[in-house]
Amino acid sequence: MKKIAVVGPIPRDHIVTHSGDLIQKWGCVTHPVIALSVLAGDQLEIIPVTHLRNVDHDNVEEVFKGYKGINLKHLTTANDQGDIISLRFLNHNDRLERQTGFMDPIVPADMTNLLDCDVFVFIPISDYEVSLDTLKYLKKKSKGTIIFDAHGPTTACLVSGERQRKFWIDRDQWLPYIDVLKMNLEEAHASWFQKEYETEDFNKEELNRDEIRKFAEHCLKLGVKCVYVTLDSRGCLTYYRKGKRIIEELVPSIKVEKVIDTTGCGDSFAGGLSFGLVQNPKDYIGAAKYGNALGALRTQGKTFEVFKSLEETDSIIAKGYV
Repeated sequence: MKKIAVVGPIPRDHIVTHSGDLIQKWGCVTHPVIALSVLAGDQLEIIPVTHLRNVDHDNVEEVFKGYKGINLKHLTTANDQGDIISLRFLNHNDRLERQTGFMDPIVPADMTNLLDCDVFVFIPISDYEVSLDTLKYLKKKSKGTIIFDAHGPTTACLVSGERQRKFWIDRDQWLPYIDVLKMNLEEAHASWFQKEYETEDFNKEELNRDEIRKFAEHCLKLGVKCVYVTLDSRGCLTYYRKGKRIIEELVPSIKVEKVIDTTGCGDSFAGGLSFGLVQNPKDYIGAAKYGNALGALRTQGKTFEVFKSLEETDSIIAKGYV
């Protein structure tokens, strides 16, 4: 049986949506873990790897109750630390964030019994949550594919609790240990920085298509096998090597009639990538379609009931990519 480890925090989320609705739930790792469980049933072993507060452990286990294929042995509370996040959406995509609880970092010792996993999905939401030593350890000891979300290293927690975008200054120290790099436009902008800046340079909102390609080429040169840059409702730019050529392909999004809640869309997208790459480790376009499908489904409600079976998801993909 194939194994996927989903690594990162399970924050207690307090969310006010763009339409003013209040949602309180567990976030981040819960989205791809439950999406994969609904998608694959007992055909996969899905392993959430996270650190929690003692008071949250039983409640988090209860969230996963009844879902097939989930191994809960790596939900640990040794340091009694976990993330607590408040989110206030200004529109579908932009939000104000504050963090008042902090998970202690995932380190190599957390992964010693997981070296046989086929895919590792790292979805940190802050820059301290996964150590570089953890990726180095897996590269040395495991043959599993490492998917890494740039949301973590491009997000800082200030002493006020405010969460702010930051440059991924030590990016090139990480890239050789990442197989698949996933990010959105804002995170790409924070990852492809200039060596020096004039004051007005900071007003630039996002990279253009040529700059995204240059960034992707840089990542591929340093050992990354595939780079995904999500473009909100437009889809996902995908970059990978085919022989000596670098392929650039836009995989369009799967359209939805109404967006209800976008919390966890990026995490769900990463889960979809992992499912696709477990099926075929080099089918990056196929993986992007699963990513887009799970991301689109995540927008369709406030609960985990939005996710669909493999048969239903494959039907959604077939209709979306005629």
